[in-house]
Amino acid sequence: MADTTPRAMIEIAGLQKSFGATQVLTGINLSVPSGHTCVILGGSGSGKTVLMKHMIGLLKPDAGGVVIDGEDLVPMGAEDLERVRRKFGMVFQAAALFDSLDIYENVAFPLREHTKLPEEGIRKRVRAKLDLMGLPRSVENKVPADLSGGMRKRVGLARAIVMDPKIVLYDEPTTGLDPISTDYVDEMILAAQRELGITSVVISHDISSAFNIADQIAFLSKGVILEEGPPERVRESRNPVVQHFLQTWFGKNE
Repeated sequence: MADTTPRAMIEIAGLQKSFGATQVLTGINLSVPSGHTCVILGGSGSGKTVLMKHMIGLLKPDAGGVVIDGEDLVPMGAEDLERVRRKFGMVFQAAALFDSLDIYENVAFPLREHTKLPEEGIRKRVRAKLDLMGLPRSVENKVPADLSGGMRKRVGLARAIVMDPKIVLYDEPTTGLDPISTDYVDEMILAAQRELGITSVVISHDISSAFNIADQIAFLSKGVILEEGPPERVRESRNPVVQHFLQTWFGKNE
């Protein structure tokens, strides 16, 4: 029988990183299959953002490897790193939209910067991604300040996927949102995975959102992955640190 296991889009092995005397990552091993959503769950200061920066080649590890879509980032120079980074889309914590541009131009920005598409091609791509995010045509001429926090996050995701990346990284995508807006953002992450086959890595401390969207959860604490696997496996972890973190949500929702 043919092997139907998805190939790894992201492979991290033995990753270590220190800043001065402070050791932030102390031997991370993680494999994210193509088309899956992996949530890196953990509290503040656990090393989540440092791990994400290694995935996109913004930091070089002290030891270990980072392989993206079959290519090892560690020995790469600036030109090759820039090429690999075009496989990524990025959704920032506060959406990071350009205040002076309307929504249409915010989403079109990567296409204007990195492609030579004609205006009609840009229009088709922008509108297709806004449609996928459930955003009406009426938002195109608005500026970010006119939108709610949840809608700005959805515009940020539309911009992140407008170049049809293989991987999207999300930095705390539900921070500061009310429960209804959080549900919308969760659904948009799932829609991008479902409709476009995107591999997603979500950095979060939002337990509810993590268990809504994840195929795989990696619980990070003090630079070490204490538990990793499908959501139910992580939920049933016997590690006391993982249990304490999770019970703050599951304990009041059961």
